[in-house]
Amino acid sequence: MTIVRYDPFRDLRTLQEEVNRLFSTNLTRGFGEEGIGRGAWNPSVDIYENKDHIVLEAELPGMKREDFELSVENNVITLRGERQFEKKEDSDNYHRVERSYGSFTRSFTLPQTVSAEGATAEYQNGVLRVTLPKREEAKARRIEISGEGAGSTPKTIEAKAENVSSTAKSNQAAGGR
Repeated sequence: MTIVRYDPFRDLRTLQEEVNRLFSTNLTRGFGEEGIGRGAWNPSVDIYENKDHIVLEAELPGMKREDFELSVENNVITLRGERQFEKKEDSDNYHRVERSYGSFTRSFTLPQTVSAEGATAEYQNGVLRVTLPKREEAKARRIEISGEGAGSTPKTIEAKAENVSSTAKSNQAAGGR
């Protein structure tokens, strides 16, 4: 049997080595060392919704329609492309280049309430606008409530179809009350 010397800082050193390994491998892969040097960029994107659609707007300044592509697969919308640095003439001597260039890929998971069928995309003035319609069953509906009460006039409330169907299912499970 060998005698092992007790080291009270062994666990602390192991933890430090693990943290160092984590930061040295994942951060460089995430930022892409060569991407920072090349000026890789991601276009800015706004996503909002109204009662009938979800809209994605991406800023792609200085790009032509042929420089990027848009796809929807398995409820994920993906925008990918490349903005090239175009030197005007060989005699041009750039003192500063602050605009970013390079390839990009942006992917966003769409909610189940959105249908890729009937989606439209428009590119104008450097802004790509993608409009995705909501499914009919996900749109809000008005439901009239009638019954006894002081005012005997029917009341109207707004509800989403999802809430109504889940309430109906729970009522059916409870014995139809």
